[in-house]
Amino acid sequence: MNERYDIAIIGSGPAGLSAALNAKIRNKKFIIFGNANFSNKLIKAPKVNNYLGFYGKNGEQIKEEFQKHLDFMKINLTEERINNVYAMGEYFALAVNEKIYEATSIILATGVEYTKPLKGEEEFLGKGVGYCATCDAPLYKGKIVTIIAHNKEDEEEANFVSELASKVYYIPMYKDEYNLNSNVEIIKDRPLEIQGDMKVNKVITNNNEIITDGVFILKDSISPSQLVPGLKTSNGHIDVDRYMKTNLNGCFAAGDCIGKPYQYIKAAGEGNIAALSAVSYLDSIK
Repeated sequence: MNERYDIAIIGSGPAGLSAALNAKIRNKKFIIFGNANFSNKLIKAPKVNNYLGFYGKNGEQIKEEFQKHLDFMKINLTEERINNVYAMGEYFALAVNEKIYEATSIILATGVEYTKPLKGEEEFLGKGVGYCATCDAPLYKGKIVTIIAHNKEDEEEANFVSELASKVYYIPMYKDEYNLNSNVEIIKDRPLEIQGDMKVNKVITNNNEIITDGVFILKDSISPSQLVPGLKTSNGHIDVDRYMKTNLNGCFAAGDCIGKPYQYIKAAGEGNIAALSAVSYLDSIK
């Protein structure tokens, strides 16, 4: 049997970290998923003056303070990307590649996806379009793969895919020095549309057409409704009540993913509420 946590927290921005602190204080068995930067949006902030006690600091400095707090509380971050969450009745199953985590309750703190879907992206989801290259790479052994990447961290996934695929095209949506295997071809162009018949067969860019068997779109987060089937959303945001409860029993949400204003201090407060609500839920089902 898989180890089952009391609470699984998805996201390591201010909402997710705040939820983790409160789960720790309430002595719950929890796991928090995210990345070492906590939040790419946070570390890029030039200056933050509206977070109480952190005036005049930039995002990188606030990130360092967050890390000190986590270290003090002995909270460790699990650097894995959750691809799907399934409500199983008494618990939730969280899929990471071939691995499954189990938790009695979950807190979604995934942020908000700022990029609009490409034309054809949703139409071909599961039919050649995917969001996790390391998960589905074995399906494309000996085939042609196109990767549309939004962060430098995605280069590692591209290199992994290149060891299996016959050809990898890499379309970076960021500017940097690229550390990619020699058999990965960089396409500095803007993707416009994904085309196909029953499955994907082409990516249209501003200046080119790329023949491909599959497309991986690597983003900071995917839409909540795609991540958690059955989750109720409105205008791209998760519907919650003032206790951060969603329409799924045991599922809570906090931060930018539940709506505006997109403010760090608001997100941290909502993460606090979500954790306390999750604790109350756990106590109620004992």
